[in-house]
Amino acid sequence: MGCCNKLCGLKVGIGAGIAVAILGIILIPVGNNIIRETVTKESVIEPGTTAWENWVSADAPVYRQFWLFDVQNPLDVVENGSKPKLVEKGPYTYKTRYLPKENITANPETYTISFLLPAGAIFEPSMSVGSEEDSVTSLNLAVAGGYKLFPPWVLEAAIKLNNVSLFQRRTVREILWGYKDPILKGTLGLFFPYNGTYDGPYSVFTGKDDISKVSIIDNGSSFSPFLDKKKPLYFFSPDISRSVSAEYERSLNLKGIEVYRFKLPPLTLASPAVNPDNQCFCTDSVVTKNCTLAGVLDISSSRGQPVYISLPHFLHGSPYLVEDVEGLGPSEEHHVTFLDVEPTTGFSLRFAKRLQVNMMYGPSKIITVLKKVKDYTILPIVWLNETASLDDETADRFKKELLSRVDMLETVQYTLIGLGSAAFVLCTVAHCLISRNNNKLV
Repeated sequence: MGCCNKLCGLKVGIGAGIAVAILGIILIPVGNNIIRETVTKESVIEPGTTAWENWVSADAPVYRQFWLFDVQNPLDVVENGSKPKLVEKGPYTYKTRYLPKENITANPETYTISFLLPAGAIFEPSMSVGSEEDSVTSLNLAVAGGYKLFPPWVLEAAIKLNNVSLFQRRTVREILWGYKDPILKGTLGLFFPYNGTYDGPYSVFTGKDDISKVSIIDNGSSFSPFLDKKKPLYFFSPDISRSVSAEYERSLNLKGIEVYRFKLPPLTLASPAVNPDNQCFCTDSVVTKNCTLAGVLDISSSRGQPVYISLPHFLHGSPYLVEDVEGLGPSEEHHVTFLDVEPTTGFSLRFAKRLQVNMMYGPSKIITVLKKVKDYTILPIVWLNETASLDDETADRFKKELLSRVDMLETVQYTLIGLGSAAFVLCTVAHCLISRNNNKLV
């Protein structure tokens, strides 16, 4: 009777093990649906969601670091047509994007939100190599700009009247944020105006109707959830007024959180012959050598002055861009733009946007300071690294509020499968052994 009870108990154990294992298996699709629904709900940009709190606030500090190029041989360039010799000075670091979005307006009929992005910069001495009053010899912005904007005789007269040259000595503050220019009789600077101004207006999809469109036409702060590493990420870059893509490179661990690293591919700044999307940036067939120039985009039309955008040190650019000057050393590690994105939520947890601002000068038979110049030269003025990363507190909160729930559900699923399978195997083995012993006794 005792053996019969044992066998019956083991049969119950086998059945229970199967039931528990099946429950764990059933919970996999059910749990995945729960995770997907929860993440999708929290990824919609509307009040009350995690995505809204992340999108509307300015909690994570964003720093913009500048490296300015100091021309070592300005007289030699003007008098002998020599290559400019450059020395990089920096970083000079500013805290930016510390102000929350303004004029946030929901558009329910189109499932979009419109907003303005306030601009502001606070100098951070502890993160800089010197002060804003450090001096740099740089290209004269008015002369370089006037080379394309004014008739040669007009620019020559202005240069002589104001006793200026192709290069000038200015402070970091002046080059970045503006100074009173004697030729133009107004304020001129690479990033002037800035403080007190706005980027936008922008309009982004909330994802309410289609989560795959969430944050499209944005600055790369978040993407649609459940990323597919095989597909590129698209985001809007206000620096060049167009959307660009980033491609998956590898997976990383960021403060205990798995992230996908996406990098800007060389195709982004390829010549129009390779990337037809860049055809609109080829505005001068002579300077760009019949639009075969790679690595540089002419954004003069959007900036109001002849400015060329590239990656730092002309990374991924045509070789002669680097060869036309001395002192450059493009590096994939230090000069590429990347995003580290958490794949489940689509939130960017770390990024580095790296760009270089350049201007052009060339030969002239009329303008004295350009008579010795042999060819068109696109000269680097400054390159910047705009970067941000989640801090330890935010990382812990992120893991606690989202990832821990996902991990817990997965743990429950696989624990049930493991326990059920173990119970099934053990009870089956025990049942077989007891049955064999009973047969021997008979």
